[in-house]
This record gives sequence, structure tokens and C-alpha cells, in this order.
Amino acid sequence: MKLILLGGGTIARLVLEHLKRGALDGVEVVAVVGRSESSRGATLAREFGVPFVVGIEAALKKRADVVLEAASHDAVREHLVPMLERGLSVIVLSAGALGDDALRAAAESAAARGGGLLYVPSGGIGGLDALKGACAAGVDAVSIRVAKPPVAWKGIPFVEGLGVDLDALREPKVLFSGPAREGVPHFPQNVNIAAVLSLAGIGFDRTRLEVVADPGLTFNTHTISVAGRTGRFQVVLENVPSPENPKTAWLACYSALAAVKALGARGVRYGT
Repeated sequence: MKLILLGGGTIARLVLEHLKRGALDGVEVVAVVGRSESSRGATLAREFGVPFVVGIEAALKKRADVVLEAASHDAVREHLVPMLERGLSVIVLSAGALGDDALRAAAESAAARGGGLLYVPSGGIGGLDALKGACAAGVDAVSIRVAKPPVAWKGIPFVEGLGVDLDALREPKVLFSGPAREGVPHFPQNVNIAAVLSLAGIGFDRTRLEVVADPGLTFNTHTISVAGRTGRFQVVLENVPSPENPKTAWLACYSALAAVKALGARGVRYGT
């Protein structure tokens, strides 16, 4: 399986490290893609001895099978549909961009035409098998509470606009509460999991999102609650933040790695 890495951050490094140690049998990284020659992906590519290219068009000349997007919402908006139209399978990690209904519809149509797969992995959450099963019967309510240490919410314009002194917090502070469609765009690096939950479940408008800065936490803590015809369930995940980026759970990084492995093991699937 020939793989393109769109983005040169923590997740790209994780994939390349596993590839180097032989833990991704049958996978070849044909390109790391950056926006310019000064992108950090260029340094990463040199470190691991894989090609680096500027721009997705140059990468597509490598005749790849799969693209792992680990870049940004903007990268998804700009590149997802053209990649799917080329017949590539695309693993999308910046799932919040798919809250744009027009973009999502265009991507789904492009995947159908091109024959590739639009794959949004679970990221830093679990319980999606149970959620999809419950939705088949009928679900009344889905909510997710995303609580992280204050440092994870720094540098976000929406939070800065609230005037919250994150360093001075002594108790949990709710930064947002409302529909996932409204909240996800405010936190493009932090709550892509709420987008995944919405896509797998009852949609962005009916899925409720609460975002919390909690100085008492060490882990990124996600609480998912579902109620419907099959009953109720709650899933709580306490995720270790990524060593390089406290905004992202370490589990989300490994979810990307698991997605690459899953696409390389066609014909086998465990779970829904």
C-alpha cells in the first residue's frame, strides 16, 4: 500500500517511526506533503529518508493508494474532494471540516465516483460501534463533554475572546455548551472527536457538545452519553495528551496508525 502523509507533525512522525521499525508491513510512504520547503514535514522526511514534496499535486504524481490527512481543516476543504476524485482512499483526521454539509456531500459523491474510501477513524474516543448499533434502532440523545487541562485551550481565538484567564483557573470552566455544529468550528484542533461522534451518530445539530477547561485534570477526559430505544450507555475516556501537542490525545494519534493498518488489511474487519 503506497501512502501519502499530508502534514508533517506528531502523527506523521508516529507513522514513520512504526514504518522504520517494521511495524507497518506492506506499507510504503511515497511522500510527505507540506505547503513550502520550510514546512516541518521537510525536516521529518529527511530524518526518515522519504520523499518530501510541496503541494498535493506533486504528491499525487507518486501514484499512491491512500492519503493520511493530519494537517488542518483548511487542508481537508482544499484537497479532500480532488483526492477522492482521483480514486484515492483518504483517512481524514481533521473531521471537524466535515461539519460543512456541502463539503461532506461533495466528498461522499467523489468517493463513490472515484472508487476510493472516505475514512474517518474514531480518533480519541470509543463507543462508536455501540452508537451505530443504537442508531439503527433509534437514538433520542447523544452528548459529549470534552474536558482538558487549561493549557490545551491556549492560543484559541474563541477562548481568548471569552476573556478567560486560563492560568488563573481554580475550578472547571465551561468554554462552550451547545450543538456540535456550532461548537466544533471554534476548536479546530481540540474537538474533532465531537465531529466524529456526530458523523457516526445523529448529526451535528442534534449532538450536544460541552467544552471544559479543568485545572484539576491531568488527562484529556471525554464523556459520551447516549440514550435511545436500545437503552442508555456512557463511555468515559481519560486520554494521555500527546507529548508534543497537549491539544491532541495520544490515543487519537494511534487511532490514525490503526486506520493505516486497517486499510492495509483488506478483507478483515473486527467490530461494526
